[in-house]
Parts: sequence; C-alpha cells; structure tokens
Amino acid sequence: MILIIAFLALAVVLYLRLFRPWQLRWGATDTEVGRSLPGDDLLGKPTFNATRAITIDARPENVWSWLVQVGVKRGGWYSYDLLDNLGHPSARSIIPSLQKIGVGDVLAISPDGKQGMHVIALDPPRSMIWGTPGQTTWAWVLDPLPDGGTRVITRVRAVYHWMSPTIVFSMLIEFADIWMIRKMLLNVKQRAESLERVEVLAARLALGR
Repeated sequence: MILIIAFLALAVVLYLRLFRPWQLRWGATDTEVGRSLPGDDLLGKPTFNATRAITIDARPENVWSWLVQVGVKRGGWYSYDLLDNLGHPSARSIIPSLQKIGVGDVLAISPDGKQGMHVIALDPPRSMIWGTPGQTTWAWVLDPLPDGGTRVITRVRAVYHWMSPTIVFSMLIEFADIWMIRKMLLNVKQRAESLERVEVLAARLALGR
C-alpha cells in the first residue's frame, strides 16, 4: 500500500511539474501565452487555461474554411475520428454548404448532432469563439504573417465544477485535450497548406506561367 501511495504521489508531481506545463502551451511562445485573446473576459478565473499555436503556410481564409465546417455530422474534428467523429473520416475538402456559421450555431460533439460547442462570436477570417457560457471557451485567432502564412493561436479555458456531473467532461479536457487539439492543428495545417498549393498552382496556370 505504501508503494502504491508513493507511486501515485510521484505521478501527480511529474504531471504537475512536467506534463501539465508542456500541454498547456504546446507550440506557443511566451508572448502568445501571455497575450489577451478574444473571449478571455468570458471566464474570470479558469481552472484550465491552455494556449496552443502552430504556423501554417496558407492564408488565413484558407485556414478559416476548414475550421468553420468542424463538428460531428459536419466536417469532423480532424483529430481521432474513431473517438470524436463516430468513426467517419474528417473532411478532406471544403464543403460549401458548411461555410456559413453564425452566433448561436452548435458545432456538434454528440452522436445526435445536437450537443456541442456554441458559436459565441465571429470575426471572419481572423477570430472566433466557441463555448458553453460559464463553463468553457475555445478561442481561435488567425494572424496573417508577412510571408503569406498564418499563425494560428487557439485557447481553451474552462472552469471545473468539482461537485457537478460536468466534472467528467472537465477531466477529459484536463488529460485528453492536448492530444486531440495537437492532432487537429497538425491536420488542419496539412489540409490548408494543400489547398493553398492548389490555388497557387491554378493561379499560375491561369496566368500562363
């Protein structure tokens, strides 16, 4: 019993000292972690506050097109499809019918397509906020770069309600969120860069180059 307690204590220390700091800022710079983002004012003192970032060699509008079509029974989540998209492959092309979303729309995470992240705010193609009032916010910021690329910064903030059934979802955020979002960001990067290359090639062909 003493060995089990010691092992658990060591695991907690390693998680808090090593893994949690890494996962709360995967890919992000010190400036990005400390930067104020849209939606920060919606949750005063979050229990979970994670800022992740990635550079994508594509214009903001070509990144935006992939993000606005996310959701179960939509374009998927570009992550682990078996776990978050009912086993259906996430979209590998832009779906025109899913390009228009509005405040109040739901980006589904449930099998029935009705439960999920509500769209709280939109500023195409620069930023948007998803979330559940009083519980979670998920912000996206697409900063254009001088070379024509995009710096994508995403921030998830959540308040844990320890005595509520929602704590189960909160623990999923705490321990699994990094793996899902990391894969999502990498897959969006691959898709957006492929789309950018196609558009650049088409433009050159149209100009006869």
